[in-house]
Amino acid sequence: MELTGKIRLIEDTQTFKNDFKKRNLVLTTEDRYPQYISIEFLNDNTAVLDGFQPEDEVKIGINIRGREWVNPQGETKFFNSIVGWRIEKIKTEKTTVPEATVPDHDFDLDVEDDDDGLPF
Repeated sequence: MELTGKIRLIEDTQTFKNDFKKRNLVLTTEDRYPQYISIEFLNDNTAVLDGFQPEDEVKIGINIRGREWVNPQGETKFFNSIVGWRIEKIKTEKTTVPEATVPDHDFDLDVEDDDDGLPF
């Protein structure tokens, strides 16, 4: 799956036991009702975020993962996570419209003698 939007935040890499690494990115979608989506990049994939910064428009390849956990009271809970594995900048071409320029001279209007007195 893929998500597109603007980077809102990139967190520093966190390192845990057994050299497990995690780095979070928050993506703002550009839908009618924008969403803030937290995406995890794990282990070697934490480095793919180097060179990106907030406000970059990107497309991110993701996997949705789910897991089950039984708490000490014996209740089963389910959790989902969004894991990124690829990211690329979206090239946006900004169209520039040249400014209209007005010459620095006076315009001479040819006014003919019409009955209505208007110059055109």
